[in-house]
Amino acid sequence: MEAAILILTLLFVAFVVLAVYAGVKAVRAAKRGVDRTITQARRSVEDTTLRAKSYGQPGVQGELAQLRLSLRTSMRATQDALNAGVAEDASLRESLELFERLSVHGRELDDDLRRLEREPDRATVATLLPGLKERTGRITYSAESLRWAARDRARRFADDDLAALNAEIDVEAGALRHWTTADGPGGDAGGPSRGEAAGPATSGAAGPTVGGAGPGRSGPAGTDTPQALTPPDPRRTGGYPWQKTARPETTN
Repeated sequence: MEAAILILTLLFVAFVVLAVYAGVKAVRAAKRGVDRTITQARRSVEDTTLRAKSYGQPGVQGELAQLRLSLRTSMRATQDALNAGVAEDASLRESLELFERLSVHGRELDDDLRRLEREPDRATVATLLPGLKERTGRITYSAESLRWAARDRARRFADDDLAALNAEIDVEAGALRHWTTADGPGGDAGGPSRGEAAGPATSGAAGPTVGGAGPGRSGPAGTDTPQALTPPDPRRTGGYPWQKTARPETTN
């Protein structure tokens, strides 16, 4: 009796611990989701504000906003491309590490541009603009180089896979058309032609029937009848977007 009570107590404690652990995980996941949503919303608001400043404010303020917008757009596009490609191509991990190091410089530049937007001395900021433009161009050029290299690599792999697939399809298509090699000029000259192979079946259909077998029915037992090639049922094929659904036959 005491052993049963002890086992039940241990099971109850295990269930309580498991429930607490699951609750903590759920709360953390919800918090991460909320933080991600807030970050995305804040990023969208900042991008919209920068876009409005770059088009609506002339002079130093507009140029600073344009630099920040181009920097953020280029860095975000590169980050998305590398994160999407590293799941399929492990060799992009090194490129992703290089991008993380580049992101440090990008964040520092974005902070400098943000501080200069609040700088009241416009003349001093105007003198710093050439250096800021060169710095922004170097960072965005490196980010774009990584992004386009990753895209070219993925496209090259896709082209190689498509070329191999085309070669396999050509071989399969030739195997499906095996009768063309047998009946064509390169076929067996001594073998029976298609008309000769159909001759016995035609004569058998015109001759006397055995056991009520008429034209279109099987012949006597022990004889082989030619097998017709039956096309595949289109209704059994997969549902690709470029395939049409087979329509049922209707009788008037």
